[in-house]
Amino acid sequence: MTDPVIYPYERVDDLQRNGYRIIQNPDWFCFGMDAVLLSAFASVKPGEQVLDMCTGTGVIPILLEARTEGSSFTGLEIQEPVAEMARRSVVLNRLNEKVSIVNGDVKEASSIFGRASFDIVTCNPPYMNNQHGLQNPSAPKAIARHELLCTFDDVAREAAACLRPGGRFYLVHRPRRFMDLITTLRVYKLEPKRMRFVHPFADREANMVLIEAFRGGGVQMHVDPPLVVYRDVNEYTDEVRRLYEM
Repeated sequence: MTDPVIYPYERVDDLQRNGYRIIQNPDWFCFGMDAVLLSAFASVKPGEQVLDMCTGTGVIPILLEARTEGSSFTGLEIQEPVAEMARRSVVLNRLNEKVSIVNGDVKEASSIFGRASFDIVTCNPPYMNNQHGLQNPSAPKAIARHELLCTFDDVAREAAACLRPGGRFYLVHRPRRFMDLITTLRVYKLEPKRMRFVHPFADREANMVLIEAFRGGGVQMHVDPPLVVYRDVNEYTDEVRRLYEM
């Protein structure tokens, strides 16, 4: 198998796991710590099938393939040029037999794949609705960050539809949307079962929340200890360093 084309405006970053690399276009949207933390938070059992919605560069399916024994990993991305770049990362890592990238709309995920088709759904969705933040003038970045092409209601609805009974939905989002997230998940019978708040420093308020929800689960929530990212400026805590090194 020949290596894929890497264009002059793209870069190839080391994922520090299994020798895997990821192709990224800095003018579009590069993955961040939220994707790494979500891939570490998600629990995938041997043989399970995974769908990553809003997959972007495809980093979450690739990281999940590296750290779990799931049988297949599918990324769904609405922007065809971004999906094409993610496909080249799959080829670059020789993962064609286990990882696939599909160009399609999250709002139609259950129609694309069929209802109850996956054991696990993950999503690092756009965080900002119309009330939050200035929209980036770059279309790929704006679509990744703002609810321009899908809302969290769309994400939760389609995650629930794509999951088999008892399947699990993993997401990362902003704490300021927390009540909206929990309320919306429950509308679609996705019961939050575990969550973890992420703090940039020990004395700062959380800027991310990781949530695990079960399709049709019972009412009981476990809160993991807080995850602190930095012990000092530009110095990761031991736990985050371990997560990056997987």
